[in-house]
Amino acid sequence: MPDHAMLRRQWRKVRRTAFWLALLVPLSVAIGSAVALFLWSLDRATQARFDLPWLIWLMPVAGFVMVWAYQRFGGTSGAGNNLIVDEIHQPGGGVPLRMAPFILVSTVLTHLVGGSAGREGTAVQIGGALAGGLGRRLALDPASRRILLICGIAAGFGAVFGTPLAGAIFALEVLMIGRIQYDALLPALVAALIGDWTVLAWGVGHVHYQISFIPTDVVGWFGVDLLLLAKVAVAGLAFGLCARAFAEASHGLTALWTRFVPYAPLRPVIAGVLILALVHALDTRAYLGLGVWSAIPGDPTLVGFLQSGQTDYTSWFWKFLFTVITLSAGFKGGEVTPLFFIGAGLGVALGSLMGVPTDLMAAIGFVAVFAGATNTPLACVVMGIELFGATHAVPLAIGCFTAYAASGHGSIYGAQRVAVPKSADAAPGDPQLPLHRWRQSRRDKGQG
Repeated sequence: MPDHAMLRRQWRKVRRTAFWLALLVPLSVAIGSAVALFLWSLDRATQARFDLPWLIWLMPVAGFVMVWAYQRFGGTSGAGNNLIVDEIHQPGGGVPLRMAPFILVSTVLTHLVGGSAGREGTAVQIGGALAGGLGRRLALDPASRRILLICGIAAGFGAVFGTPLAGAIFALEVLMIGRIQYDALLPALVAALIGDWTVLAWGVGHVHYQISFIPTDVVGWFGVDLLLLAKVAVAGLAFGLCARAFAEASHGLTALWTRFVPYAPLRPVIAGVLILALVHALDTRAYLGLGVWSAIPGDPTLVGFLQSGQTDYTSWFWKFLFTVITLSAGFKGGEVTPLFFIGAGLGVALGSLMGVPTDLMAAIGFVAVFAGATNTPLACVVMGIELFGATHAVPLAIGCFTAYAASGHGSIYGAQRVAVPKSADAAPGDPQLPLHRWRQSRRDKGQG
């Protein structure tokens, strides 16, 4: 006799799987298509900035218009990634659909005039906005809306970088320090894969990063000698401290803008003037825009850092400064690609000083600074493997894990929660308390 109860359970599983596929496939295709449009537009904007050098003088005007438009018409969209993370933890007003067009247009405008920003935040916000809109349209329950938002993050991240495995893990790991909830892992992976495939189907390619360093089989474990691993661990400390400094500088300068320039649209005007002054003082435009590639020979670039035999001790610092000024004042775009540049540039500097192949150290810094600034070491190791190959998995892991530990409880995402603190003497984690409030409670208790 058939077990009718078991058959009913199996049928419910089949129906639930079909339900989620019916949601995720069109959602992920839509996110991938929007990200493809964004990447295409970003490439055209970057090329236009090189072809028309006078565009950077419009930076103060563009910043004013951008922030004014967000204040006038954007609603809660200006909260960006932190709003999405908050909605996953504590559902409230939802993620507005208007966030997607606002962030797409404003990020392209930022890059058109030379703002030092990235693209991950834009892709994640596109994914979160479309997922949030679908969840409201279908009147899904809070648990389902939470999973859908996670899938939106995964699809956006996987699509913009061409790293779907890292995208799925990032969408779960970024929510909470010290804990990953795996209930949405499979849907997130499906969304990230479909989002990435959709971008490729549109004929929009990703930047291919590669390094020439090849470990030999005659030294140490896994083809990597122990001295090299020790040097990578030391470099990981520097990457983590750099990540912490970036997060603290970003939040600190944002607070200063708020305190001393109450009228928000005026902040990017002043920041634009500062950036133009830096361009004039340094006599270079190398630190504007993404920094992945440049039409000007000799400019430091992310791709260039990954070539062997590089020597550059200062580019990472200038990119750090340009990016913090740009984003803290209200220009839109992500932090992640600038963090890639900063990490890779710092890796070149450390590799030169420590006698380590600079392309390998640049690749480690590429993902390690990102790991420290976002508290997502597992996603960053997987990303490093997807980008540079499994041959370098061990040094990538050491760099990312060490940077994660060294960065403390700093983060570019103030809405992250703390489930398990990184240090034994820290206050207990509170999954309901945003990171910035948890840190304030520590300071109030004299714990630093």
